[in-house]
Amino acid sequence: MHQILSALAPAKVNLFLHVGPRKPNGRHDLDSLVVFAGPEAADRLSVEPSDILTLSVTGPCAADAGAGPDNLVLKAACALRAEAGITSGAALHLEKNLPVAAGIGGGSADAAAALHLLTRLWGINPHHARSVAPGLGGDVPVALLGTPAFMRGEGERVEAVTLPAPLPAVLYNPGIACPTGPVFEAFDKASGGTGFTETGPLPPLADSNALITWLAGQRNDLAAPARLLIPALGRATRALAPLPLPMLTRMSGSGASFLALYPTLAAAQESAELLSASHPDWWVRATLLGGADL
Repeated sequence: MHQILSALAPAKVNLFLHVGPRKPNGRHDLDSLVVFAGPEAADRLSVEPSDILTLSVTGPCAADAGAGPDNLVLKAACALRAEAGITSGAALHLEKNLPVAAGIGGGSADAAAALHLLTRLWGINPHHARSVAPGLGGDVPVALLGTPAFMRGEGERVEAVTLPAPLPAVLYNPGIACPTGPVFEAFDKASGGTGFTETGPLPPLADSNALITWLAGQRNDLAAPARLLIPALGRATRALAPLPLPMLTRMSGSGASFLALYPTLAAAQESAELLSASHPDWWVRATLLGGADL
């Protein structure tokens, strides 16, 4: 029987992101609380047996992602195959719905989905996927875990946490490419990371309101250098001003995607509809932020 496996690759959202100074290896230590969007904000990857490794990409953001060797799905497949010492192939198909270079880890989510699915297709030990994940990118280990988690070190230290409840949110991206590398360069030029320390364990939180209150005391250290590099991001931040007031608004990752947290999913959906109406060319999704549906 012909086996086809499929999985969602949901957007990753940094509820906060603290960044340390540049290290001798050119990387940075991170401290972030990461959650994942629902199926409204996700790519989908499918795999089936093949003699060789191939990737096809469709969907609204396919052109930006590409299907060449630089796509993280193919990189993940090649790394996993080498780590497991096998020669199996697979035909992979990516439905690319998430914007690229958007600070929501779309490529990393796709890579994590590939690791999960190929582990099953090839019948190999899951520890191979965990071994190769850090080398594919800082967001891949947490995407592989797929639950709310602290992401620390260079992304390789992942600690699952339990949140009081999923967080109703609007995710939006104004269609501005915001590549991670230049944002980190701007962060370094501004001597970013001075006084970096990890936040410690998540405090006891009675409900989502308590979580949001705690998050308000955190920050995204890449927001200022991103706005300096791309001033239009400042206008995107203010786009929610005429809409139902969110409880918290923050840039995710290195940008240019933003999250706005609301008390209910209905409030988030209303805000998303209004934002889409006023900015029809933007990527806008109302969703619940929590764990990935693996």
